[in-house]
Amino acid sequence: MENPEKTLLIVYHSQSGHTGKLAHAVLSGAARVADISVIMKRAFDAGVNDLLNCDGLILGTPENFGTLSGALKDFFDRTFYPCEGKLAGLAYAVFVSAGNDGTGAVREISRIATGYGWKSVAEPLIVRGEITEADRIKAEELGESMAAAVAMRIF
Repeated sequence: MENPEKTLLIVYHSQSGHTGKLAHAVLSGAARVADISVIMKRAFDAGVNDLLNCDGLILGTPENFGTLSGALKDFFDRTFYPCEGKLAGLAYAVFVSAGNDGTGAVREISRIATGYGWKSVAEPLIVRGEITEADRIKAEELGESMAAAVAMRIF
């Protein structure tokens, strides 16, 4: 019996629109891959069931006050305890729209992901300032490579 289709979940928050542009580029890249379901939700709209039913996760956040957005933190707050111990080894990747250097957001997401037991599978994509065509291409590549790896059951 063949395994059911795998699911890649993209969870992001965007206020100024920069992170949203990156999220849509990630989605565009992921959509190029066959045999995978790709779901993209804003952080306030994503929840426990989304997380428990995914096979790979990409998180996107603006850098707010040197760290992750409150909306992504809210997603973690709402899902951590209901998902505790159920997602060990979940493959995840991160993209950050940064006004500064983005490292604080990556550090905090990594710390939280460790608590979930997730496994980082890609270098964080940190975009500083305005989103360029080169940044959009990198975001598409992140989405496509993550979707392909999940579809091929590499993770």
